[in-house]
Parts: sequence; C-alpha cells; structure tokens
Amino acid sequence: MAGARKPVVEVRRSQRRRRTVSAYRDGERVVVLIPDQFSRAEETEWVDRMLARLAAREGRPVRTDAELLQRAARLIDLYLAEHGPAAVPASVRWVTNQNGRWGSCTPADRTIRISHRLQDMPDWVIDYVLLHELAHLIVPSHNASFWSLVCRYPKAERARGYLEGVASMAGVPLTD
Repeated sequence: MAGARKPVVEVRRSQRRRRTVSAYRDGERVVVLIPDQFSRAEETEWVDRMLARLAAREGRPVRTDAELLQRAARLIDLYLAEHGPAAVPASVRWVTNQNGRWGSCTPADRTIRISHRLQDMPDWVIDYVLLHELAHLIVPSHNASFWSLVCRYPKAERARGYLEGVASMAGVPLTD
C-alpha cells in the first residue's frame, strides 16, 4: 500500500488489555488493539493516533481534513482572492465513497469532498482537483468562465493529463 490513503482499520478489543494500545499492518488493513473498556470516543482518538504513528514510522505523510482546508485557503489566496467569501467553502474533507470522480462540490451548502484516491498523488494534482472544486463555488457549471478560473493554476493541464492517465490505467472514465 503506497502513500497516505486511510487504510481499512480493524479494531480489536481485549478484556486482558488494561492501558496499552498497539497497531500493526496486516496486508491492506491496520489492526488496532485496545482495552475493552475504552469508550467509542477513546477508540476513535487512539485509532487516529496509531494511524499517525504508523505513517510516521513508515515515512508517509498524513493527509488530514485540516491540511486539506489549509491547502484550500492557500489556493483561494493565490487564484481566487478577488471573489472573497464566494470562494470560501464551509467544509473540505477527504471521503472514501467517491470511486467514479476525484472530487465533488455542493454549492448550495458550500461543501467540498475530495476522493481518498488522491491522497497518494502528488501535491500539484491534489491542488488542481481542489481548485477545480473551489471554482464550482463561484461558477457551478463547466462553462468558459469556470475553466478560466481553473486554468489560472499553472499546472492545470499537466494535472489533468496525470488524472487522465490514472483513470485510463484503472479503466474508468475521467469525470469532472
């Protein structure tokens, strides 16, 4: 498994465990061992912590929703600043339920979702997809005004070609 894609996590609770938490990779899965008495909130906290530790140990960057939001703010400043609040999303997050597209935007509630499949890709490709979705906050359709916003990104054509290549290798159509 390459990159920082969030793996499938299996949590195993143990009545014999009192305080220790451990995690290990089992193929494509990460198994996290926790004490049985942990609450759901503690479980979530420890799963995130252990995934970060595994990623750090393996030299992989951890791509978080917070990092994605910071990236969006930087792209807005660089390419969409004159649009002010119209370019600012209510939320930006990684999702695992988008296998037919790289990202999506709902202008009505100003939410942006980016496919977890991008987490392993170069930063300039992630930036392209994110800018594409940010541009939908200003122009919902794929008309000439929309593409003029997206093409402000200097690596737009290169990133689009990269994504076309990935989609072609996977045998899936590239959707905007």
